[in-house]
Amino acid sequence: MILPARPHHTGHPGYSETLPALEESAAAARKLVRTALAAWYLEDLEDTAILVVSELVANAVKHTKSRLIRVVISRPNERFVRVGVVDKARVMPELPKPDEDLPTSGRGLLLVDALAECWGTDPHRWGKQVWAELSCEPTR
Repeated sequence: MILPARPHHTGHPGYSETLPALEESAAAARKLVRTALAAWYLEDLEDTAILVVSELVANAVKHTKSRLIRVVISRPNERFVRVGVVDKARVMPELPKPDEDLPTSGRGLLLVDALAECWGTDPHRWGKQVWAELSCEPTR
C-alpha cells in the first residue's frame, strides 16, 4: 500500500502532496486545497478550488498509467491561486469542441475552463502539470 506524503509548505508560497493515482485521492486533494486557502485567508475561493482540483485529479487518474500524482497549490502572485495536478502522461489535455456531443463524463475541462481565470498545461520530459488559476480579487 502506498501511503501519501504529508502536505508540506513548498516555499513559493505553496503546498503540495504526492498521492496514489486513485479516485479516492480527490478527497486528500480537496483537504490540501482547504489547508492552503485557510493559511492564505482565502476561504471564499474554497468551493471553486475544490471543484477544480477534483476535476483535475479525476482527469489525471483516468488518463494516466502512473501510480502517483502530485497536487500543487501555489500563489504565483497576489492576484491568483494556482491549482495543479502533475502526472507522468505526456498526452496533453484538449478542451472538447463546443459542438461535440459529450456523455455524462468528459466534461471536466469544460468545467475547469468555465471556473478558472485561465488554465493550461506545462509539459515536462517525464509528464506534465495541468493547472488552473483562480482570481483572489473580489468580483465587481
